[in-house]
Amino acid sequence: MRLALLQMTARAGDVPANLARIDDAMRAAAARGADLLLAPELALSGYGAGAAIADLADPPGGPQRAALARMAREHGLAIVAGLAEAAEGAIWNSAYFTDGAADAIYRKSHLYGAYETALFRPGPPAAVTFAHAGLTCGMLICYDVEFPENVRRLAQAGADLVLVPTALPAAPFTQFIARRIIPVRAFENQVFVAYANHGGADERFTYQGMSCVAAPDGSILAEAGGADAHEAGAGAGTGAGAQDALLIVDIDPAAYGASRADNAYLRDLRV
Repeated sequence: MRLALLQMTARAGDVPANLARIDDAMRAAAARGADLLLAPELALSGYGAGAAIADLADPPGGPQRAALARMAREHGLAIVAGLAEAAEGAIWNSAYFTDGAADAIYRKSHLYGAYETALFRPGPPAAVTFAHAGLTCGMLICYDVEFPENVRRLAQAGADLVLVPTALPAAPFTQFIARRIIPVRAFENQVFVAYANHGGADERFTYQGMSCVAAPDGSILAEAGGADAHEAGAGAGTGAGAQDALLIVDIDPAAYGASRADNAYLRDLRV
């Protein structure tokens, strides 16, 4: 699979503008032969839209998902993007996959902090997977990936690649998450982990950036820049944040057969 990963500056509360940004990225990714594009957490509404997210949430069969499916058909590649979902009498922080025909949705199970718990209902921990371009892919969202049990659940379900839309803010500890925890999750499960963050800032948050793709041997296959060090301690909505980027990387599980043989955590796990 050729994976495209979008680090984007979303406009909080402006779904049409964010869809247009994703459309541009899909066009560019398709021109470079990508099979799938990964966009950040709540990429369609913007993570920092606050209470307006409830009004922007997309119902089953709604216009935001229809727009993503149309773009997938038009550009000839699949997409996983974060959106707010309105279903079952609740608002969910969700990741949506579509290739223009088939689709799947994952609801964030581990909400982070008072901001998210005031806006969303947590989904049940689940191994949501789909097949695309010869791989089994699983989805998590941001804070979910910081719990090793969630990635292990997907690895045990057969995932080759874990796709993680995120909204990681600029703070002293968040660089550790992006550059240490993500490679460890890949290594301890012998899977690929793709981590797509926001860039820039909105009125509530400045984003760390540092989107990346980690391989089963713990190496970083592609990475985007992050917020400047002085911004990591800045308050919400201050600083310029990280720059936008489009990463392209080839995902080839066969190239890591030796790593999987030498680091057989899934085979040797005792519970």
